[in-house]
Amino acid sequence: MSPPLRSTTHKTATKDEVIQIRAPRQAKALFGQAAALRGQKLSEFMLDCAYRQAEATLLDQRAFFLDEAEHARFLALLDAPPAIPADAARRLQRKAPWEA
Repeated sequence: MSPPLRSTTHKTATKDEVIQIRAPRQAKALFGQAAALRGQKLSEFMLDCAYRQAEATLLDQRAFFLDEAEHARFLALLDAPPAIPADAARRLQRKAPWEA
């Protein structure tokens, strides 16, 4: 499986496929208004929005597999509190300027 194209790639790629959708009149008006605000044609706006949503959907479904030891280490890292740098801890302990 090839890696997904990035959002900027689809803008420069040759447009040789047709995608047709039916939508309520109100939806088309809303999309047209949003496209105009961005200075885009309706089809450019629709393609850009659909592309970003498709990428987000695919990225949300990415899976990775670990053996038992790696899985246990991963869970331990998730459960462990983050290390707070000493300078950050000092800043968190001092009084706010309006409390001094």
